[in-house]
Amino acid sequence: MTAFSTEGQSDPTVQPVPTAVVRQVDAADVTLSNPKMAVISLGSNLGNRLETLQGAVDALEDTPGLRVKAVSPVYETEPWGVEANSQPSYFNAVILVKTTLPPASLLERGQAVEEAFDRVREERWGPRTIDVDIVSYADVLSDDPVLTLPHPRAHERAFVLAPWHDMDPEAQLPGAGPVAQLLDRVGRDSVLPRADLELRLPE
Repeated sequence: MTAFSTEGQSDPTVQPVPTAVVRQVDAADVTLSNPKMAVISLGSNLGNRLETLQGAVDALEDTPGLRVKAVSPVYETEPWGVEANSQPSYFNAVILVKTTLPPASLLERGQAVEEAFDRVREERWGPRTIDVDIVSYADVLSDDPVLTLPHPRAHERAFVLAPWHDMDPEAQLPGAGPVAQLLDRVGRDSVLPRADLELRLPE
């Protein structure tokens, strides 16, 4: 038998912490450091729309420094800005996240999720497997063309306002006022609640 030297080795009773656990702990710890609340709009009109929306929610939850705190009901809407019946209808939802990511990093993460679900950007208002838009980030007001905050058209889109209001009736759109009032102004005629569909809040 070959003798096994323990010289220079660590205590064999102390097991190394798996890398995955370290990442989970780090992510949870980062999330506690001065987090901001952000509202994100999700939309899909290609493929398995509900499955894709849920996949996007789960992918965002897996982001270090980000936690999904609430998910809205699902709405079905006709595509915006295109000829009637030229595209499949959308499933839309809104989620509330708590994050330590700055707005630019949150935008990058949203775009990465879109790419993971094969989002193709060939035409404006074109069909897409998933659309991830930052609606608002804390109380930030910014006219940066790369990321305008809040989203410049959020106040006029029922497919954003209706699910957001359902999720948080007291919500405020920075610079525009209560979501409830904005929704009253726009109306719900263009959006259909899908009570038969549900997104899960990540555990």
